[in-house]
Amino acid sequence: MARLVLFDLDGTLVDRNAAFSDAVASLCRRHEFRPEIEKWLLVELADRANPVDFTRLRRTFGLTEPAAQLWQEYIDLMAGSVTCRQPVLEGLVRLRDAAWTIGIATNGGADIQRAKLAATGIADLVDGVAVSGDLEVRKPDMRLFELAASRCGASLADGGWVVGDNPAGDIGGGHQAGLRTIWLRGRPWPDDLRAAHHVVDDVTDAIAILLNETSE
Repeated sequence: MARLVLFDLDGTLVDRNAAFSDAVASLCRRHEFRPEIEKWLLVELADRANPVDFTRLRRTFGLTEPAAQLWQEYIDLMAGSVTCRQPVLEGLVRLRDAAWTIGIATNGGADIQRAKLAATGIADLVDGVAVSGDLEVRKPDMRLFELAASRCGASLADGGWVVGDNPAGDIGGGHQAGLRTIWLRGRPWPDDLRAAHHVVDDVTDAIAILLNETSE
């Protein structure tokens, strides 16, 4: 089995939810937006955010600020708020030291996801990144996993692992890609989805499983 692991980003390596709430609140304070605008943002951007969302925001509320400006401000605020816990960063270092090839396969806008990776220091610890905005396809589409592996200098044909919190996107997509899977428990599990190879409560537990594979 190849020592390739593809990690999800939001909800797996980083806590998007806390950063999201902070970023929306800061954006609204900066522009003195009405409470209904903040509520709209919290609902519409809850799962993911893209530039088109801010075009819709501007049109819905008749804002004068350019959509591109608001999007860039949101990216900057998210990058400033998002964190990756030190034990997770240390775990990635240990994987690299154990000769693992580490990739990121994440849904979302390419610019905002890469800003998070850079701000948290994760970008310096991985071999390749594939964001759904790169291909305009989203997990569980196998092409995103293929791109992530390719950018790591690897091939899905050689096997590997996927670690993520989304049952359908990460685990279902990983199965389709022929990879072994580790699910971070939290979201509801669909009845018709094949079980993950391992289930954990924290990404550091997933890293421990991978390191144990290395030692076997």
